[in-house]
Amino acid sequence: MPDANEAAPAKQPAAVTIRPATAADMDAVAAIYRHHVLHGTATFETEAPTAEDMRQRRITLIERGLPYLVAEDTDGRVLGYAYAGAYRPRPAYRNTLENSVYISEEARGRGIGRRLLEALIQECAALGYRQMVAVIGDSANEASIRLHRALGFEPIGTLRSVGRKHGRWLDTVLMQLALGDGDRTDPAVE
Repeated sequence: MPDANEAAPAKQPAAVTIRPATAADMDAVAAIYRHHVLHGTATFETEAPTAEDMRQRRITLIERGLPYLVAEDTDGRVLGYAYAGAYRPRPAYRNTLENSVYISEEARGRGIGRRLLEALIQECAALGYRQMVAVIGDSANEASIRLHRALGFEPIGTLRSVGRKHGRWLDTVLMQLALGDGDRTDPAVE
């Protein structure tokens, strides 16, 4: 019998494939997101979108040529997803993207978020985008803040008490990563 003071065994890194999401993945994506909407503070949505809603959101991003990725295990289960969307709709923001990364509850702590975000950063840089912003719901979301910091994101600021969910006020942490040449050179398309 293990000692009560003994640390729990570390979760093993997941054997996953990172690939573009398909319409067929959206049921699993919706289930992952549903958990975060209903029980977490990473998203400020309060009503879980349906799988069809998630399919439409994916189509909108794909039609803009933006990446939407999933992490799939060896049994074909989607354990997490990540995508990049426009940071803001105004034209002057066109070189800046906002990232989103969500992992299923049972797969957390196994390096899947890191693998997804690394792949997302690489794809967005290859597409010529210059900045990536993380808008992290809840300043207490240490795992997301650590993940972004580990991949080179810098903290830019905190918006205090801008959201309210689960009976408490929530901050939003802004982090930013320069992609490619960042602002050192002009973009190929103005």
